Amino acid sequence: MRLAIDHSTHYTFSGPATYGLQRLRLTPRSGLGQTVESWTIHLSGARLQVEYEDENTNGVTLIALEPDVTEVTIRCEGVVETLDQAGVVGRHTGFLPLWHYRQATSLTQPGARLRALVGSVSGGGGDQLQTLHRLSAAVHRAIDYKLGHTDSATGAEAALAAGMGVCQDHAHVFIAAARLMGVPARYVSGYLLMDDRVDQDAGHAWAEAHVDGLGWIGFDIANGMCPDERYVRVATGRDYGEAAPITGVRYGAHDESMHVTLAVGQQRMEQ
Repeated sequence: MRLAIDHSTHYTFSGPATYGLQRLRLTPRSGLGQTVESWTIHLSGARLQVEYEDENTNGVTLIALEPDVTEVTIRCEGVVETLDQAGVVGRHTGFLPLWHYRQATSLTQPGARLRALVGSVSGGGGDQLQTLHRLSAAVHRAIDYKLGHTDSATGAEAALAAGMGVCQDHAHVFIAAARLMGVPARYVSGYLLMDDRVDQDAGHAWAEAHVDGLGWIGFDIANGMCPDERYVRVATGRDYGEAAPITGVRYGAHDESMHVTLAVGQQRMEQ
């Protein structure tokens, strides 16, 4: 499947921003299940500083805001060819050892509720992959998909206590629980082709767990499935903070507003 993606983030500041740096993890990489045919980042109100690969092998673009800017637009567009790999990403590669992905972070710190959730799925028999599928289903049941009840700083235990959240919360709870079971797990940010629309409000997030003999396997807990050809992987990390599309610092203006537009559509081949 050929997916055409057009993703814009527009910032408006309350006054001139005297200085700012932003890390963009907005460039997908070719790998098992996806081939990036084209990808371009357009900047308005900012300029490119350097491009590099971070510790999670994500492609990072570092940009600096123009002096005293009041508006910044970051637009990404490209085409990615995808295949259905039944969620299989494959063997572990990169700079970090697998044990790194067993470590809890501030967003995936377990508590009593997470330990109880793990206990409810650990004793069902079957192999490691079957247990992880049970875990995915349990998290899906435990957290209703509802906007406005959590934010990027909400940890897994708090989301589980609330019983509602978004795809980021589903991923964090799954990751925290998998690590309690001794399974390496990581967060994935990316794009998803929706069945009912092209225009979306935001990108998507899911989780990956490392299964003996198979390697990394994706679990989209929010949608109750493993990623297929409708998904584009962009960045990974131990939690949202390491895979966030845009992070950075800014000085000058006190407040900002952000508007995101995203279109993910299937590109038809011309005959």
